[in-house]
Amino acid sequence: MKRRNKTRFMLLFIVSIILLAGCSQSKTEEADGSADLEEAAELVYASSKDINDMNPHLYAGSMPAQGMVYESLVENTAEGIKPLLAESWDISNDGKTYTFHLRKDVKFHDGEPFNAEAVKQNLEAVQSNAEKHAWIKLSTKLVKVTAVDEYTAELELSEPYYPTLLELSMTRPFVFISPKDFINGGTKEGVSGYHGTGPYKLADHKVDEYATFEANESYWNGAPAIKKVTSKVLPAGETTLLALQKGEVNFVFTDDRGADSIDVEAMNRLVESGDYQLVRSDPMNTKMIVANSSKSESPVSETAVREAIWNAIDRETISDAIFNGTEAAANTLFSSNVNYADVDLKKRDYDLDQAKQLLTQAGWKHENDAAVRTKAGRTLTLQLYYDSNSSSQKTQAEFIQSSLQEIGMQLDIIGEESTSIANRRSTGEYDLLFNQTWGLAYDPQSTIAAFTSSSAYLHTTSGIARAEELYKSIEEVMVETDEAKRKALYARILTIVHDEAVFIPITNGSVTVVARADVTGISFKQTQFELPFERLKFE
Repeated sequence: MKRRNKTRFMLLFIVSIILLAGCSQSKTEEADGSADLEEAAELVYASSKDINDMNPHLYAGSMPAQGMVYESLVENTAEGIKPLLAESWDISNDGKTYTFHLRKDVKFHDGEPFNAEAVKQNLEAVQSNAEKHAWIKLSTKLVKVTAVDEYTAELELSEPYYPTLLELSMTRPFVFISPKDFINGGTKEGVSGYHGTGPYKLADHKVDEYATFEANESYWNGAPAIKKVTSKVLPAGETTLLALQKGEVNFVFTDDRGADSIDVEAMNRLVESGDYQLVRSDPMNTKMIVANSSKSESPVSETAVREAIWNAIDRETISDAIFNGTEAAANTLFSSNVNYADVDLKKRDYDLDQAKQLLTQAGWKHENDAAVRTKAGRTLTLQLYYDSNSSSQKTQAEFIQSSLQEIGMQLDIIGEESTSIANRRSTGEYDLLFNQTWGLAYDPQSTIAAFTSSSAYLHTTSGIARAEELYKSIEEVMVETDEAKRKALYARILTIVHDEAVFIPITNGSVTVVARADVTGISFKQTQFELPFERLKFE
């Protein structure tokens, strides 16, 4: 016990050194304009990346930006699925036909009417690029879209699919862009404009500098109070903090990669100044390390190695020291408040002795008193990729690197842009990488559906012993209409990936907003990828 206490003390000391180093970089003089809170018609938020291609039927664009411009048939709320562009809907007795009754007062930003024909054209444009969307199971089951009349659209599925309305409510791809923006009758080759039906219109965009969105004064649900929203591209960390202090930006939030633009200490200093407020959502997701079970040449393909990593991560210290208690330690892929996720799973505590024992039993030994274990001529060396724009991921990576060194594992940590890491996830060119679950609105079905997708977690899951059973269970759960059977299938799925330790949970994350003190109406959607900018006002 003394040994473990000593180790924990050493790890806490290391974290404090890392954090002090980060803090020393953040301590700058308060700029003269930091308290300038005069009334403004424009909200300016900082983003570490450009909005990119805003085509809502592809995946390059910024999701918060797309959420301002485009809308879906239905909306996922804390109270369940609610009407959005569809006023109401009917579901056939066999569960295979969905009939949507559309609003009659909606137009696209270019003046084109939103109607059943526009729904048909958009959904067919998505389906024409079906391979790209195969990770969304609805895309694999949608066989026909019919414009019954001007304001009635019918969707026909190949079989019942219980998450249909949930997936139709997602930020993309089942949202609507003016058919006049189509190229060659579709969207998979790009679009010529970005005209949605949402509360804001894209007005100006200078790549890697800024994008400006103007209020849609003809918005069917009432024009937004804030007339202009600007996304300003700034490096996360010191640059964004200075911009906030100078009043060059007045709003920052957790981005669609789960990264905050400034660290917790910087947020607290801004709030203490009285010029800013901090608003945090309820827990929305699980931040985790994803392990590549299919990489046979790497030690990470062994279950014992993945379990040892799990046991060697002190989540409580990460929660307390790195996130200042703002994110809770996570012990499972989904927290128990996620639907179908309250499952009795084997508990893995922080336990360095257990981690060492697992490695020794698996044949990884210290040869000739070497610091790094070896087995059959291979060293126990792994690479962990983190988002170079996320200060918290870098700090976590350094902390975990130190912890794994204690059990005889060498962890090389590598920072890359989020797009590069996403590409590694789809190609399988990784041992370990940071990621997060989709979040409350999408889970468990969307994250679990992605277990079978080559663009998401196929490399994570395909190397495990029970992969075929896992995939069969996923296929069955998505079409199961009996609630008890569906619950049992989810329990089996979650047990398999938990036992194999391919998704190593770290903390339960939230969306954090730091805004001018005079901004009111700050709230959150069920998704972690959008904010309801149209509800914001200046006092």
